[in-house]
Amino acid sequence: MKYHKRYLSCCLAVALSPALSFANETIDEADVERIVVTAEFRDDSLLDLSSSVSVLDKNVIERRGANHIEQLLNFAPNVNITAGASRGRFFQIRGIGERSQFIDPVNPSVGLVIDGIDFTGLGLAANTLDVQQVEVFRGPQGTLYGANALAGLINLKTNDPTDALYAKIGVELSEFGGQVIDGVVSGPIGEKIGYRVAVQTLKSDGFTENSFLNRDDTNNIDETTLRGKLKIAVNDDLTVNLTGLYLNADNGYDAFSLDNNRVTQSDQPGQDTQRSFAGAINTVWTGAEAFNLEATVSGATTDSLYSFDEDWSFIGAFSDDLFPFSSADSFDRERDNFTFDLRAISSEGHNIFAGKTTWVAGIYSRTETEDLFRIRSSDLAFDGAFSNDFDTSNTAIYGQLDTQLNERWNLITGLRVEYRDAEYTDSTGVDSSVSETLWGGKIVLEYRLADDTLVYGLLSRGFKAGGVNGQIISAAERNDFIPQSTFQFGTETLVNLELGVKGSWFNDKLQSQLSVFYQDRDDAQVSQSIFNSDDFSFDEFLDNAAATAMGLEFEAVYAVSDYFSIYTSLGLLDAEFDDFETFSHVDARTALAPINLEGRDIAQAPTYQFTVGTDVYLSDALTLNIEVEGKDEYFFSNGHNDRADAYELLNIRLTYQLDNWEFAIWGRNLTDQDVQTRGFFFSNEFGNNPSNGYAPEPYYQFGEPRIVGINVNYEF
Repeated sequence: MKYHKRYLSCCLAVALSPALSFANETIDEADVERIVVTAEFRDDSLLDLSSSVSVLDKNVIERRGANHIEQLLNFAPNVNITAGASRGRFFQIRGIGERSQFIDPVNPSVGLVIDGIDFTGLGLAANTLDVQQVEVFRGPQGTLYGANALAGLINLKTNDPTDALYAKIGVELSEFGGQVIDGVVSGPIGEKIGYRVAVQTLKSDGFTENSFLNRDDTNNIDETTLRGKLKIAVNDDLTVNLTGLYLNADNGYDAFSLDNNRVTQSDQPGQDTQRSFAGAINTVWTGAEAFNLEATVSGATTDSLYSFDEDWSFIGAFSDDLFPFSSADSFDRERDNFTFDLRAISSEGHNIFAGKTTWVAGIYSRTETEDLFRIRSSDLAFDGAFSNDFDTSNTAIYGQLDTQLNERWNLITGLRVEYRDAEYTDSTGVDSSVSETLWGGKIVLEYRLADDTLVYGLLSRGFKAGGVNGQIISAAERNDFIPQSTFQFGTETLVNLELGVKGSWFNDKLQSQLSVFYQDRDDAQVSQSIFNSDDFSFDEFLDNAAATAMGLEFEAVYAVSDYFSIYTSLGLLDAEFDDFETFSHVDARTALAPINLEGRDIAQAPTYQFTVGTDVYLSDALTLNIEVEGKDEYFFSNGHNDRADAYELLNIRLTYQLDNWEFAIWGRNLTDQDVQTRGFFFSNEFGNNPSNGYAPEPYYQFGEPRIVGINVNYEF
């Protein structure tokens, strides 16, 4: 039964990942029984973790042919991603999360961490080069991570240095000029030092043609990534881990067409660039008898440019254009952040409270500076340069206790108290500072129904700091109808109640996790905008609302036979406003009575999303994967009623392994559906298309069409 032995090993290796793969060699079952989640205080098995977490391992990444996290997140239930740029860079979990950033600084709802480095709000950095696994935590992470993880946390963990020499070279070719070349080398330097280096260049012409410029690469991808790691065993008690990252993304941005297709007419196509230098030092000291000390220091400096052609066309494009104009907007940002996290973790055998409680205690500090320089070149009334500076500092103390009540019951309590100070200034004279103390935490009751089955109840609280709407304050100086009530927004809190069960059954042939949840958002921070028909400007601001959400999340993998397996994930979500009034993107002079959105679905919150796939082991070397993913329709924005269409996509991959070689042919979106990833709606006050008399209509950015490619990898 060589197929069964290899199958079972791989089934255990991916556990509750939404996919399953077959290795070329038999794996020792002692090494594959646990998928380890690394972003928690202690590395823990996914099946022993009392929260809703998805782990997308390297097998899932390879099967999807994913070069960026945007091609992966549909595997995770109730997780969505927003484009509006060259790549999807903003995330939503259970209907909570930002959709874009233009002028004002953003306090994100979903944290993004890569190898201990904070890249929250910089989703362009989340490529999959040499990534071991992606961990998606749903629900507030008030104890673990704090202010930037109200809705959840996405953690990317790359591969560590190996004990023996290892190298890999990979090449990918795909339609639309896609070319990926990557390489990895890893191994020891003497007895105490290990290293790992990975590099990748990725290019694509993109999926847009510009008919005015006669080019097919104005929405291109051009990214270079370099990763490096050193692991130093200083002595028996001290280990030092060094991580470095360089990212240079020089992407184009030309995605919107007046004809709502993939053919644009922009005369000033935009850019979506990011250059990041980042590093982290992690030290683990085990010299004390009662506890271990772990310290992480990380920093990242990022320069980014985001620009676009506002009118999506060129002067003279329409003979009946009564008001021809040209307008382009650019946002040049510099962002530097520095974090320090020191925690003490109780050692095995040194529990407190009669030996029944393990503990964690820590302190955390984070500083960040963000400087914006905006230039809007336009024939319209409002143009010119604008700049702002935003400095934040966060200091927190946190702790967690895990108490074994008896053989089956366990109680977990966690608390985090965080002080945040924020200062905002801009070129129009706005100068404001906000300071506040925030707190979050969790209480979990676990019940071990059987050795391989965990049932849990979770009550958690997350927070998201309030602040100042700099853009709307600046706009009020030239638009006296803007009310002062829009100048600030309050702190948001989220209370999450979750019940779950996870485990393995039928001799590990079926492994699954199921959770149901209810979330109550107080002073939910919601984006709004006011349009001024006098100077053709949209001014955005954050407002507060009340909202609730409930839903279900399910993941499973089932070994039907020695040659065939099924994996699936399902997210169900009902997220709506309980109390919210909006200007709905209309002229504030005529919209004296705001629109009440009580009972309306929240934007970026599809009612369902799913993945169903199969792995068929055709021979000792040949594996076929067939997969269908789908998502319900959802509102693009809380300010208009246009929706993304529901869709189902078909993906197929055929992999052949020969010794150290791997060959694969794959296709994504094989039915060639037009998937809408961003949408705008222009009202009567400001249409964008002269050819139809500036009639109100929606405009869309489209995701990846049908694409086919091949991969060749060689390991040695």
